[in-house]
Amino acid sequence: HIVIAVSAFVTDEQDRLLMIRRTDNNLYALPGGRHELGETMTQTAARETEEETGIRVEVTGLVGIYSNPDHVMAYTDGEVRQEFSICFRARPVGGEPRTSDESSEVLWVERTDLDSVQVHPSIRLRIEHGFNRSEPYYT
Repeated sequence: HIVIAVSAFVTDEQDRLLMIRRTDNNLYALPGGRHELGETMTQTAARETEEETGIRVEVTGLVGIYSNPDHVMAYTDGEVRQEFSICFRARPVGGEPRTSDESSEVLWVERTDLDSVQVHPSIRLRIEHGFNRSEPYYT
């Protein structure tokens, strides 16, 4: 089935990118997670970012909408799902970095250091689009 996931491309005044190290696969990623009933998509982006990082954000735009029928994820609990993700641009408005059950590390990554950060190719695409596209990406 398809689950709607939302992520946040958050940059600070120094153009550093907010990232987490995920506890489930040990890869770095943009903060984000599943949309919950009763929320707007931008509320999901803000809630998930604060839950995973401690940073409160304001959504400022759209990086893109990502759906790839070839990107199917199978989980140990038997769930199988196709990627469908909305990535929003956001700016920090408060809070302090802290880890969570889903993030073993929270950090601001310099743009010049992004190549050395181990991320899934789907996240790398969102990062490239976030920094290099002014128009939203969609598939």
